[in-house]
Amino acid sequence: MTNASVGTVIVQERCSPMANIFKPGKNCWRVEHADRSAVLIDGENYFRAVRKSLAQAKQRIMLLGWDFDERVEMHDTVEQMEGPLQIGAYFDWLLKKNRDLDIYVLRWDTGALKSFVRFNGLLTLARWYFHPRVHFKLDAHHPVGAAHHQKVIVIDEDTAFCSGIDVANNRWDTRSHEENQKQRYQPDGNDAGPWHDAAMVVQGDVARALSEYAVQHWDAAGGKKVKTVAARADCWPAGLEADFTDCPVAIARTLPEMDDQPRVNEIENLSVDLIAAAERYIYVESQYFASAAIARAIVERLAEPDGPEVIIVNPQSAEGWLEAEIMNSSRARLYQAVKARDKYDRFRMFHPFNAAGTPVYVHAKILIVDDRYIRIGSSNFNNRSLGFDSECDAAIDASATEGTTVSSQIASVRNDLLSEHLGRDESEVRKSLAETGSLIATIETLSDPGRRLRPYQTPDINAVEEWLADNDILDPKRADDVFAGII
Repeated sequence: MTNASVGTVIVQERCSPMANIFKPGKNCWRVEHADRSAVLIDGENYFRAVRKSLAQAKQRIMLLGWDFDERVEMHDTVEQMEGPLQIGAYFDWLLKKNRDLDIYVLRWDTGALKSFVRFNGLLTLARWYFHPRVHFKLDAHHPVGAAHHQKVIVIDEDTAFCSGIDVANNRWDTRSHEENQKQRYQPDGNDAGPWHDAAMVVQGDVARALSEYAVQHWDAAGGKKVKTVAARADCWPAGLEADFTDCPVAIARTLPEMDDQPRVNEIENLSVDLIAAAERYIYVESQYFASAAIARAIVERLAEPDGPEVIIVNPQSAEGWLEAEIMNSSRARLYQAVKARDKYDRFRMFHPFNAAGTPVYVHAKILIVDDRYIRIGSSNFNNRSLGFDSECDAAIDASATEGTTVSSQIASVRNDLLSEHLGRDESEVRKSLAETGSLIATIETLSDPGRRLRPYQTPDINAVEEWLADNDILDPKRADDVFAGII
């Protein structure tokens, strides 16, 4: 299956057992088989898996990211692995070891501007520019104000990572999110602070589909022809136990409308469909809560007497002054609107804190519905992710496989996330949930003054914040909204 345009929807010819919920051409792009798949929680686990997979590459590595920093150190507090810690130096080391290896890096052009003021960054880019097997491209194939936001890594068309984690500084952290971890310190000497993130790694046909996705974006950005992978090696991260085996995985995208591509809003459609399918629990981790479409879908379920509980885990505040002003005020107003319609008191929003009481920044993009559906990728619950930026998510439906293994594992991932945020063993979360039948009651019962999930408190919104939120200055859904209210 080939496709010259990144915006063209490809519909599978082979009927998928997931067609009851995943509909190629509407709420996903492709549904493909995964030999193995695993959920990676937080930066240490992600970078360990990426490093091990990269080490097994034979012919081609493709990396797509919102950001890429060659100085990133792939620390590991558990294992010691061969090769340099810094990703840039590690790439050089891999290239010297393997003369058949090519590396392709595609990152957002606007976000790359900060790279050009780093002296060592300039040296690395200059060295790679003249390297015959390193191909570095800035992606300008987007409307003004939009971002190349997906985070995809594909190794030899065999193993792929679809995530919310950039190969960038401040993404590394352990699951304990302790204070003053030396590995978390930035090149400027500052502690990036506790950071929570998530990724999915897949192997098999779905990895080959993500390879097609990466090549399409590379081609659309004007990159030179990508080297063909002649024979696929086994690039699954050594020692990583799979969470899911022999199951279909859906790939969903957001692509902005442009002259050469139609608008693709598969992720928005998928999110709404998954919310509509929930029976007991909707569990969300997202950097933002600012999408009216998502809020409407949630409100519809909250109106039902026997509808699901809805839990959203957000950071206490967005990053940066202007972003915080806009996104925090948008969240406050949307939360108030949803809560006002929460007749049966089933909607909650929480923020995680570490044992010292420091806020943990939530950068993960996760949607888990009951014990049946899990979706992980680069998209947030905001307008940009659902209509304006380019995004990529991967999703699994437990009903598409025989037996109960997938269902129980999805539940285990959700409970594991809650155990991390609450500072409890997963067994305690599982026991409380079995006793109460409620995620809300479980969180409220197991929270303590230390490491915990704290309930969201609606802040006061001043006139400036109101105007910023109303005009979608940083969170447009389409190109026409970028300067609305200003010009």
